[in-house]
Amino acid sequence: MQTKSPMKTSTLVKRFLPYFKPYKKTIAFDLMCAALTTVCELVLPKIVQAITERATLDIATLTVPFVLMMGGVYILLRVIDAAANYYMQNVGHVMGSRLETDMRRDLFHHLQQLSFSYYSDAKVGQIMARITSDLFEITEFSHHCPEEFLIAAVKIIVSFVVLCGMNVPLTLLMFAVLPFMLYFAKKFNHRMRVVFKERNRQVGEINSQVEDSLLGIRVVKSFANEEIEEKKFEAGNRRFLSLKADSYKIMAQFGTSNRISEGLMYIIIVVAGALFIKAGTLTAAEFTAYLLYGTVLLNSIRRIVEFTEQFQRGMTGVERFFEVLDAPSDITDAPDAKELRDVKGEVTFDNVGFHYNADEAEVLHQLNLKVRPGESIALVGPSGAGKTTLCNLIPRFYDVTEGRILIDGQDVKDFTLKSLRSSIGMVQQEVYLFSGTVMENIVYGKPGASREEVIEAAKLAGAHEFIEALPQGYDTYVGERGVRLSGGQKQRISIARVFLKNPPILILDEATSALDNESEQLVQQSLEKLARGRTVFTIAHRLTTIKGADTIWVLTENGVEEMGSHQELIRRGGIYARLYAMYTSEGEMA
Repeated sequence: MQTKSPMKTSTLVKRFLPYFKPYKKTIAFDLMCAALTTVCELVLPKIVQAITERATLDIATLTVPFVLMMGGVYILLRVIDAAANYYMQNVGHVMGSRLETDMRRDLFHHLQQLSFSYYSDAKVGQIMARITSDLFEITEFSHHCPEEFLIAAVKIIVSFVVLCGMNVPLTLLMFAVLPFMLYFAKKFNHRMRVVFKERNRQVGEINSQVEDSLLGIRVVKSFANEEIEEKKFEAGNRRFLSLKADSYKIMAQFGTSNRISEGLMYIIIVVAGALFIKAGTLTAAEFTAYLLYGTVLLNSIRRIVEFTEQFQRGMTGVERFFEVLDAPSDITDAPDAKELRDVKGEVTFDNVGFHYNADEAEVLHQLNLKVRPGESIALVGPSGAGKTTLCNLIPRFYDVTEGRILIDGQDVKDFTLKSLRSSIGMVQQEVYLFSGTVMENIVYGKPGASREEVIEAAKLAGAHEFIEALPQGYDTYVGERGVRLSGGQKQRISIARVFLKNPPILILDEATSALDNESEQLVQQSLEKLARGRTVFTIAHRLTTIKGADTIWVLTENGVEEMGSHQELIRRGGIYARLYAMYTSEGEMA
């Protein structure tokens, strides 16, 4: 996968700054505390200079009251410094965590709005890396970034002004090293951003691989392929190690260049300072102050260098955050979208065409069909004919690429997504149960439903008896993705969710595919009860389960080739008749 060029730091900062707005009072006080700690550090060289001058010029003036006064001033400054540092470490860090929490909330909200097409290409492990580890980097970065830059700016400006008051030539020589430091900082910062971004992406790849392997652990073990999975993981893990090694190499190069610059600055102070003392333009006390201010300045620069790694990690996290946030949500409410109410259930496909990508062939082409309110439609045909795609267009999981779909004579795009999807119930081929109890999974169909309503829905789905037999009944924990239940049990719980929702339009995608014959008959009877007065779309390979459908659509790659009731299609002797004969023949053989 090709890595995109990093976004401009200035662009990222501008987009990131609004997250500070709710905490502007906190950040203002935090910066004030940072300034106080800096003042405390900058005053010490002046105190030492004052004492040194009295000691060298006239030792009699170095009185006990003067020394105690200097000591008292410094103690007071250290108390202020300790209090300010406590605020920065405590409240400042909490502010960073809150800012991280806000960003994670926005990211999760946006992920909920993205359409199926985004998740068709995205890896869950990559998304998890962005919503956890990437945002965690932002906590420290968002708190320390303003502080460190303010502290560095104050120290550099104050040091420059104070030292110019002592000796301008020496100060200019000393500060002449800074441009070289800034040059190397800019040079290495870009390289670090590139490596950190690739490193974070590799973390997502590792997450994806671990998730894929663990979720498919039964398949792995059934084929005894643990060694293959370990080799795949080892390759990704080694790639991550290589990227970390690259990042440390760049940091080492950056650190080395700065240590050379630091050494050069000290050499300038010592050699040039000694020459200025010899020339009589610099006193010994001022020379001592220069050394102390040089130490303060270099310590500040050293902290900026150390912070550079954290800054780049934070910027990388911010960049990856905005990459997801910038992903377009192509299925959205129209500005004037209205609520879908009092649904009768008429569904019309008006010249509908659809393809997943512009460079791919159409899955559906110029489809014109009309479903009457309360009509039961069954869709049959070979895999890949577009049965599931057709049903996914009704609740706008995808938008048609041409034509339109109408409900009760109005385009589905005219309704809010929430009201549209609330009016449609789905039992999908792949059953998904959330980690939680049976009760929590069923009530998902109608949040806030009473226990009695849940039990009634389970009875209609033919699930009540086996649920009651579970160790804690409806309060039994089903495990991650319902791992503690059989396929048939999970299917019936998912059907119970739709019974509880009680929508006017139903979409059943292989709804009984995982059930045994007895359970299938029970659920089929319940589905027939639920279907009365409602519009139902049923996708099925078990053709015996759709004999009672009002209309059967036979879909092939050429579109809807046949349409009619079971008896009509059998008499016609076309595609459906052949499929049915093949199915019943296989059933008898079985």
